[in-house]
Order: sequence, then structure tokens, then C-alpha cells
Amino acid sequence: MEQYELYCLSDRFFYDRPTEGTEHPDFPLCARPVPDGWDHEAGEIWMHYAPRGLALPSQGWKIHVSSCLEDAERTMAAVWEYCVPRGIPFKYLRSEAVLVMMNSKSAFRGSSGKLLTVYPADLSEFELVLKELDELLTGIRGPYILSDLRYAEGPLFVRYGAFAERHCLSDSGERVLAIEDPTGRLVPDTRGPVFATPEWVTLPPFLEPHLTARNAVTANDLAYTIENVIQFSNGGGVYLGRNRETQTLVVLKEGRPLAGLDVDGRDAVTRMHHERAILERLAGLDVVPALEDYFVLGEHHFLVQEFIDSNPLQRLVVMRYPLTRPDPSPAVLQEYADWALGMLGKVTRAIQCLHDRGVVFGDLHPDNILIDADEHPVLIDFEVATLAEQQARSALAHPGYVPPPDRQGIEADRYALACLALGLFAPQTTMLVPLHPGKARHLAELITEAFPVPKATIDEAVATITGPAGADDAFPAELPVPGRASWPEVRAAITRAIVAAATPERDDRLFPGDISQFQPGGGVGLAHGAAGVLYALNRTGAGRFPEYDDWLRKHAVDPAIRPGLYDGLHGVAYVLDDLGYRQDALDALERGLAAPLPAPELGMHSGLAGIGLNLLHFAGEPGLRTAATRVIDQVADRLGRVDDVPETSGEANPRAGLMFGSSGPALLFLRAYERSGDTGLLDLAATALRQDLRRCSRDDSGMLQVNQGWRTLPYFEEGSAGIALVLDRYLRHRPDEELAEALTALRRVTRCGYFVQPGLFMGRAGLIAAAVDSGGPTDDLVRGLAWHALPYADGLAFPGNQLLRLSMDLATGSAGILLALGAALHEQPVALPFLGHPSAAGSPSPTSVWKEV
Repeated sequence: MEQYELYCLSDRFFYDRPTEGTEHPDFPLCARPVPDGWDHEAGEIWMHYAPRGLALPSQGWKIHVSSCLEDAERTMAAVWEYCVPRGIPFKYLRSEAVLVMMNSKSAFRGSSGKLLTVYPADLSEFELVLKELDELLTGIRGPYILSDLRYAEGPLFVRYGAFAERHCLSDSGERVLAIEDPTGRLVPDTRGPVFATPEWVTLPPFLEPHLTARNAVTANDLAYTIENVIQFSNGGGVYLGRNRETQTLVVLKEGRPLAGLDVDGRDAVTRMHHERAILERLAGLDVVPALEDYFVLGEHHFLVQEFIDSNPLQRLVVMRYPLTRPDPSPAVLQEYADWALGMLGKVTRAIQCLHDRGVVFGDLHPDNILIDADEHPVLIDFEVATLAEQQARSALAHPGYVPPPDRQGIEADRYALACLALGLFAPQTTMLVPLHPGKARHLAELITEAFPVPKATIDEAVATITGPAGADDAFPAELPVPGRASWPEVRAAITRAIVAAATPERDDRLFPGDISQFQPGGGVGLAHGAAGVLYALNRTGAGRFPEYDDWLRKHAVDPAIRPGLYDGLHGVAYVLDDLGYRQDALDALERGLAAPLPAPELGMHSGLAGIGLNLLHFAGEPGLRTAATRVIDQVADRLGRVDDVPETSGEANPRAGLMFGSSGPALLFLRAYERSGDTGLLDLAATALRQDLRRCSRDDSGMLQVNQGWRTLPYFEEGSAGIALVLDRYLRHRPDEELAEALTALRRVTRCGYFVQPGLFMGRAGLIAAAVDSGGPTDDLVRGLAWHALPYADGLAFPGNQLLRLSMDLATGSAGILLALGAALHEQPVALPFLGHPSAAGSPSPTSVWKEV
């Protein structure tokens, strides 16, 4: 979530570049004139400087400089004044807000801590720069950069990696930064939490003493053995250990110096000292783990506490929550309500025990509440706890439980308890309250409709959340919420919000959406850019907007746009054609064909399957039928057998599903079959679908979902709903009893009542589209959009991925929800490109070959 939080710095309602607005000003160094003869590129995170015309290698050894907040400006000035006279390229983080976010507790721990990067031209310059900067930066303090090797004892760290930005696909099919191996092949430029060099790179001899010094710090002489990792954060790890002498299990909590900053700028070690003092104050309470020990190893601090054999409350909610199961009975709903209210009462009493000792917890959320086998709660993680008399604000709270600035001291805990009261019945939705405070009361209404809970209990929680000013931000009763208002009213309300959010004066994006739109060219494409929004508005009859069409036509020529369907030029070409701009579409298509094909990637979102589908769509144009055939052949050649894919999706494995898995190629083969009648294409589609089904697992309610090892996914993008859409199309051409049974199990998820996110690709809207495709009922799914509905600018809007901000894009936001509602409610058929039903089931006749379906 840390990248999303970075894009929350500039705007209250939408994800935006950290550089937009003036609330978080740049470092003063950013205002320095660019040196004569130098080029400068201002990015949203980094400020880049390089001598004009300098030809650096594309990869090599680079130097990272870390710094604490207090030393940051001095460090940046020193590196500038060293590098500029010597003609050495460098970059630095552009603001203190970005530095804090990149070194926060939730930041990516592998590469966190960097303030500057210096790019030596060769090994001799590399050694010299390290030696001279080490002397120049004496006394500078900075966090350890875990992906790197520390040089001496100062703030300099080194690693071998990319200088130029190049990309390749990881084993899981994700587009990642790349370096070149000795054969010329691009491979991932791995930035893990442990220093390592590519296997073909030799460590320079002058760095060997520094590696030896690093390896000299071990845990061999500790009084504890480490048995397992419980979790990692940028502030340090939490480990399950065992006391060597007593053999009792303990929990060791690690604090890294100067890392894991909170909003007050405190690092993990400072908070750990504080946590130790709080636990000593709370000693003897059975709702707090006992403090066992405290020690320092290699500058890292470790707090040792009692091991509680338990589960986090969050895990129990996920396991028990009935609305994520098909058709829960009234008895099941009552059982869950009784359990949740019992948990709420026990946690409330536990918090009162802290208050009786004069302590405010300050970080209450379900992951910080452990529940043992007797359903007794134990509170953990007291890093930001305060004394009640201090009347302090929360410094490091979960986004769904963080109180507004006017709640301090004990009132902050009471606010979090009230959020828990709602969150137990509507998980994660309290994250919407900062977007509109009146949402708390709306959630209360939905909770009491769905669960047999006392209205007084929920109303009391709402009153605590909204506070005295609650009536000023009431949720508008007249808001046209799906399932309660008519389709034309809902469509008009969503359209009003989309239009109100439009920024045609900007070049990077037309409609605010997911943070992916800030990738090069991302604000133009189908998934997160203008093309997707305009497609949804047009297909659902919401209207045409010539000013926005002109924006898309103008920005479709951006050379940074990738070639893919959902992230690039092929999707833009499809939408331009759909809007009636045939020549613009063909021009965009020509640029897409001129770009290098994403050879390693087969998927529909960015890879060959999506490109092939679009080429089939334009196959009547000269040369495009041949181009489509060539792509189909490439996908067929590289598909492999059913058992060539692992049984889990994601992490280090290739992903399953419609957008990134094998269902995209299956759809390509099916569309080609519908044009050609070649049954060999049906064979290929069957293989591809079985590859995705191999990565699905069935739960005890009979639902078949994509298995990621640690969770299962029902969604459109990477889950069962997307697979079901393509499998249904296959079965219309070739009945198969086994696959038909799998389709029934895939579709069971559309009978669930709750989804954490509302969006099309990874939320409820995708399930609506899947239910429409199956011919099943959609009323309950449509009404369920009320969980996430929010007012915006006299219209209706929805939050994007992570629920931290609103989104208007197709993949994650309001445009995608509009399209899904159109599929269910519009008088004309509505679907994503290439996903509408074939015009007739069965094999096509010879006259239908290569005609539009």
C-alpha cells in the first residue's frame, strides 16, 4: 500500500502525483539553477541530473546515499557540490514528504532509505567516488539500505544494477526493471532485502573487506534461535523464536535505526524504546504480552516478548465473515453477529484496561488484536502508544482506523473502537469515511439491513465517528445509489461525477484514476486512462463529449504509450474506432505495430493475446489479417501443456486469470476459431483454460477460485470470474461435462454478498459482469454497490484500489462500475472489448470466416 499512500499526498479525493500542489514543498536544492552544460529531468519522486551528451553504460555499480531527516539537506548539497564539478550524474528525492514516505514503516524494505543515487562511469571512478564521498560525508547518519552493501561505516551503500530504465517480465508475468545478462537477455534487476550480485558479476576486490564486515554480524551467539518469520516491515521484522535455555517460544521484534519513520519522524528504534517502557508500565495485564528481554545486535534493536498462541482478529474475520460465502442463511448471519459483538465487547474491555493504567493504545485495528483459543484478546504493537495525560494524536495508524486531528488521547482509541464496530460487519469500508464523513451513517444503515445487530450499538459507533459535526456531513439521502434508483438516474449521477473530475488542461491524465496512470502513457490507455472512460460513457449511452474525444486524439500520439491492449496503443486504437475516429484508430494501430512486441508476455492486458484480439478486430484492413495470424501462431507456439504451469498463481509464479493468465490466450483462440472454423484453435483454447483451472482450488462451499497459496481470488482480472467468462464462451462451441461443472463452481462466487473493493477488475463490478454473462440474477450484486457509493460534485463516485481515494477509470473506478451496470441494466448489450457473446453458438459456417463477430 505504500506506493498508494505516496500518491495520497497531494489531493484529498484522488490519487495524484506527489509533486502536484504546494502542501508538500520540494527540497530547496530543487530550486538551484541547472548547471551549465547539464540536462535535468524532474520526476514525481526523483530529480535527475547528468552532463549533456554523457554516454553512461546501461548498467553497473552505483552508489546510494542514505540520510536521516535532520541531515538530508546537508547531504544533498554536499553530493551536488561534489558531483557537478566532476561531471558525475546523480539523482535525489525531491521533497521531505517523499523521503518520509519512502522510508516509512510500510515502504518497500528492500530499497528503502535511499536519498541520492550516484552513477560512476567505470570501476575506477566508482572506487574513487566512494573514498572521497565517505570522507566528505563524515558524521552523516542514514538508515541501512537492505538491498545494498554498506561501504565503511557511513551513509554510502553500493549495488550492481540498472542505470538506464529497461524492463522485462518476471517469473510471475509482471513488468519489472531489468538488466542485461552476458548473453544479451534482459533479466529482472532484483532489489531484495539482502545484498546480492547477479551471478555473472564479480565483487570488486576493494569491496571485499566491507562484505566481510557485513557478514561478521550473525545471530549465532544469541540467547534465542529464530524459527520463523511472522512478518516484515521497513522498520524491521517480527520473528518467532525460542529461548535456548528454557526452550519456550518467544516473539522477537526488530527495530532498524533511522528506518520505518512515522508521521512524527520517529524511527523504529525510537518507537521500540518507547514500546519497552509502555510494556513495563502495563506489566501484569492479561491483555498485553509480557516483556521478556531487550538487546542490540549489529545496531538493530530487539524487543523480546511472550508468545501468544493465537490468531489475529483480522484473520478470524476473513475466515468467518458470512457475506463472502454464497447464500448465507439467517442462522449463519446471527451466529456471526453474536460472535462479532462478543469480540467487540472483549476488545473494548481490553482497551479500558489500558486506559485504567493511563495508556492510550493509538494503533487499534484487527491485525493488532490477537485472539487465543479461549477467544481472549491480547493487544500487540505498542510502538505509538502514549500516556493519556499527553493528549497526543495517533502517529502511525491503519488508514481505516486513523482518527481525525481533533481526536486525541483516549478519544483516539474510542474512535478506533467505533471503526472496529463497523469494520467487523463491513470490512475495510471505514477507509471511506475520510472521503465523506457521512459515509459512516450510511454504512450503519447497510449493516443493520444485512445483519441482525442492535441498531443502538451501531448508532453509538457512528456518533463516535462523526462527532459533534456529524450532522454537517450527512450522507445525501437523494444520492442515486444503484439498486435503489433507476438506471438512467444512476448513469447520470456517475457521469456527472466523471465530468466534474475531468482535467482536460492536464497532459498526463484526463480523468483521475489508479496510480498506474502515472506510468508513461498510462493516462491515455484503456485500463486506467481516458480511452477506458470514454469507452464506458459511450457504450452505456451516457453521452459523447467532443472536448474529451479531442484530448484522447491529441494524446494518442504520445511516444511513451506501450503497444498493449489495456495499457497501450491497441486499446486506444480500439476505442478511437468505437468512437467513430477510424483514421485516428488506424494511425494509433500503425504506431502500435511499429513498437516492439512484448514477446515474453502472452496475456490479454499488456501482451500478445490482447494485441492479437485487436488485430482480429481490424483484420479487414490490408495486412492486419496476416499480422493477427502471426500473433496467434506465436501464442500457440509458446502456450505449452496444461501441467507446464504451477498449481498456484502469483508471487514467483505466472499469474492465472483473464488479464494476465491463460484465459486471455484462450479468448484469442476462440475469437480466431469463430472466424475460421479451425477446430485446432478450440484444442488450444481448451489447453489454455485448463492451465488456469489447474491454478484454482475449491472451498467447502463449492466455490472454485484462483489459488494464490495464501488466499483465493474471485475477481475479473486475476480470479475465477474472468476465467468463467471465457470458459462459458468455449462451452458454447464444444460441450464438455467436466468443464461445465467447473464453470458452475466458478460462477458460485456471484452469489456472495460482499466484496472489499467495488471496481471492475478486482472488485464487485467484475462479478456483476460475470453474473450478466451467465444469465444469473444481478439485483443483489447491484444493490451491494451501495457499500462503496460516495457523493462527489453532485454526482455518484466510487473508490479505486486500496479504497484510499476515488477513481474514475475503467479498471478500478467509476467508469468500470458504469460499464458493469450497463451490462446489467442498459437496453443495448454492453461489455468490454471482445467479451460479448458470439452471435450464435456452435461452429461457424465457412462463409463466416474472417468476418466480424
